[in-house]
Amino acid sequence: MTLEEMEKYIVRYDDLMPCKTAFIDAHTPGSSQKDNFTIIGSGVSESLDQHVHINQTPGFNIGAAGQPPKCFNSLHYHNTAEVFFVLKGCWRFFWGLDGNAGEVILNEGDIFNIPTHVFRGFENVGREYGMIMSILGGDDSGGGVVWAPQVLDAATAHGLILSETGLLYDTKKGQKLPVGDKPMTKLSEKEMLGIPEVPVHYVVRDYVARYWDLMALSKNESCLVVGEKGLLKDKPGFEIEFISSKSLAQELYSINYFEVLMPMKGDWNLTWGGGETVLKPGDTCLLKPNFEHSLIAVDTSESSLYRITNTDDLAGPTWRGWSTKR
Repeated sequence: MTLEEMEKYIVRYDDLMPCKTAFIDAHTPGSSQKDNFTIIGSGVSESLDQHVHINQTPGFNIGAAGQPPKCFNSLHYHNTAEVFFVLKGCWRFFWGLDGNAGEVILNEGDIFNIPTHVFRGFENVGREYGMIMSILGGDDSGGGVVWAPQVLDAATAHGLILSETGLLYDTKKGQKLPVGDKPMTKLSEKEMLGIPEVPVHYVVRDYVARYWDLMALSKNESCLVVGEKGLLKDKPGFEIEFISSKSLAQELYSINYFEVLMPMKGDWNLTWGGGETVLKPGDTCLLKPNFEHSLIAVDTSESSLYRITNTDDLAGPTWRGWSTKR
């Protein structure tokens, strides 16, 4: 593979193309300044304006959200995994039917495997524009998100309608639902009662990992963060490893699965038979199965990245098979 061919599978941070009308809350005050990025796969965007950088999916999707201070993402849930790590800034994640069941503050490098079927939202509580990177389970990201009823009501009041097919229509632009389409049905009261309110101590214990803990754990080998035997035990159809400068040997290697490299800190030199390139924080690189390469940190003082690989598990609800053993 030539360098030119490889660049087709690398999305550089500086080349990311945002969509400001990706979701139903695009006009809702407090949420209207969000940037949504679909890096690998189309994610869960509801807008035809969304640019997809790499269409091929390896069993999961990669995306990102960028927001200025005090901007928040409205309450919703996913049917498959949604994992975030903080690339830039300081973020508040909150959850529950009304968003007040609990909250946790995440800083750069921290990672959160949010349980499926739990309403969640997030807010940039830092002082500058922030960025969080996401991994979504399944080639179709679980078929989209489910919004809290109050979010759909607020959107309608500000001119946006979500169709039952999952596409947005802006009445302020004169758009109407196509003939035969209906607005997205809101969850019933009975359905709302079936959505769990997860206690804070479970979330912090079982679904959050902190950057500096991962740096310590990856001193001599990679640290499995999300996986059946990971720190955050789950089987979402992919595994996430944390790698720091001395985690990997410098020789060439290959694996039998897709591999996505997402640098967090420092520059990383990626070398293969046909060339080499440097991956920087915020870049995303998709490598196909059995692709022989090496990965070496340019700066050994503090370099880190997340590596995501697909597994043979099916994407679906958060796996809780471990809970009876703890």
